[in-house]
Amino acid sequence: MNVVPDTSAVVDGRVSERVASGSYESVTVLVPEAVVGELESQANDGLESGWDGLSELKRLADLADDGAIELRYVGERASGDARSRAHEGDIDALIRDLAADHGATLLSSDVVQAEVARAKGVDVEYVEPVARGVVDELPIQRFFTDETMSVHLKSETVPKAKRGSLGEMRYVEIADEATSEEQMREWATAIVDLARQSNEGFIELSNDGMDIVQFRNYRIAVAQPPFSDGIEITAVRPIAKTTLDDYEFADELRERFLEQKRGVLISGSPGAGKSTFAQAVAEFLNDSDYAVKTMEKPRDLQVGPEITQYGALGGDMANTADSLLLVRPDYTIYDEVRKTDDFEVFSDMRMAGVGMVGVVHASRAIDALQRLVGRVELGMIPQIVDTVVYIEAGEVHTVYDVETEVKVPAGLTAEDLARPVIQVSNFETGSPEYEIYTFNRQVVTVPLDDTDGDDADSGVGRIAKQEIEREIRSVAHGHVEVELKGTDKAIVYVTEGDIGTVIGKGGGRISDIENRLGIEIDVRTHADKPGGADDASTGAGSNGTGGSGGTGGQVGEERGTVVEPEITSRHVVIDVDDGVGETVEVRADGEYLFTATVGRGGEVQVSRGSAIAEELEDAIDRKRQVTVVPAR
Repeated sequence: MNVVPDTSAVVDGRVSERVASGSYESVTVLVPEAVVGELESQANDGLESGWDGLSELKRLADLADDGAIELRYVGERASGDARSRAHEGDIDALIRDLAADHGATLLSSDVVQAEVARAKGVDVEYVEPVARGVVDELPIQRFFTDETMSVHLKSETVPKAKRGSLGEMRYVEIADEATSEEQMREWATAIVDLARQSNEGFIELSNDGMDIVQFRNYRIAVAQPPFSDGIEITAVRPIAKTTLDDYEFADELRERFLEQKRGVLISGSPGAGKSTFAQAVAEFLNDSDYAVKTMEKPRDLQVGPEITQYGALGGDMANTADSLLLVRPDYTIYDEVRKTDDFEVFSDMRMAGVGMVGVVHASRAIDALQRLVGRVELGMIPQIVDTVVYIEAGEVHTVYDVETEVKVPAGLTAEDLARPVIQVSNFETGSPEYEIYTFNRQVVTVPLDDTDGDDADSGVGRIAKQEIEREIRSVAHGHVEVELKGTDKAIVYVTEGDIGTVIGKGGGRISDIENRLGIEIDVRTHADKPGGADDASTGAGSNGTGGSGGTGGQVGEERGTVVEPEITSRHVVIDVDDGVGETVEVRADGEYLFTATVGRGGEVQVSRGSAIAEELEDAIDRKRQVTVVPAR
């Protein structure tokens, strides 16, 4: 009798078991080389199944030496392509073909393999798979107490845990001795096997070196070399489940959610209780007869069975969003919104009319909203997000209303400066706290608690001063200083030689700048500044040597040293040789681009993709002369 065992039968040790029971007396066992290759691959990945299978092959070799069976290896090893498509059945097909070619019985613990073989006319012996390493409880569950939010284990280190209440977590040691690598490997294998076998768990993500497991209410990340420098297990679980009634502003928030579909960002620092609040919102909306779904990667929100939790379809949340639009939810909880792709998916679903609640990491409430800036059109932000909830220490700390109003931004006075302004108001008091708008082609976020002042320390003042300096430096060659006089006036001090250039013919240039910024600008020389010296003493005259101290070095000329920037895959690099440590201005045809500090290698590096790099690359493409001048 000839028998061809497949990988499942070898892993489960079914061949030697049958020889021992007398069922396979004097049998010829034909082991496919494809099976050997698959077991070797699994063992190299540290999988227990691979080692169990190799142990079975050794037992078969011993039985052959004793004359109990005849053992032969047949066929060819599967190619790399076939191994990569093992889940598609390529290796199983090779094994079935070998059984058919040798007129052998296929021994398998794989029900699908057995049924396909029967359909193809192959003689099959199917045996139930062995329940390997079945456990009912998480092997590291003993480390959790009622106050434990997460457990952190790594080979050759002492186990630690985060314990306490929300917002008051302590990172403490929970054992006296370090955990051995053997123990860590045993726990890691048991956790992954438990997730595979239990109907209370599943594997959310499995890549080389990283498995993310969800078992009951535990989310467990298992990292192994080469992805990590040692075996590490991080297990997290929620320590509190709340309802909306447990939070401040509960009545107001309930009315807000019910009156119309909303775009909400729930923000806070890691561990602050954002997901716990999101769960409370989800349960409230579900109880209020809304169809609620979640988008999570991994899925760890503790919600009721009526709320379906979706992962990333095909590894992409955009695919999940497309599917959800067919399901037609009233509200979707998106946990977590982090990358640009996440914000784009969140925005697309919101604009499609779905109520969206996103969980966002942020250290301040306003930071959550600012993460949308640059990712979506500025004017669309209030249509995408109209409410920001900031969670701190498990409590609702701040709630913001977000709306658009066409007005003159606070702190500016000229009526012709009216524009669309995103106004961020305190939900409790109704008073505006921030304004977001476009100022001189840049998006700015201005706090309103200090706009009543008349000096450069106010939010508007700081931004206005920066923009005035940028505009004047784009045409001036020497040192520039700006002094604000209230919210709509400023004095600009330049070198004697720059006066005419800055003012322009008939005052046209300075008038253009005033109109753009909505600020009246008085241009004077440095000598006119109260307490100032003449141009020569300040080093700001047309013959000054600048920041290099007159050494005649590469960064020494007032008009700048011509440079040839080099564009690499990641940076635009400017070689400034002798200017190490100096602060320099980079200009194109005399127009100010940006200020930078020369690094140790005598270079200024600008990351590609940034706004500054784009300006610099545009100047290079247009063959403008790029120069470097000391900043003073």
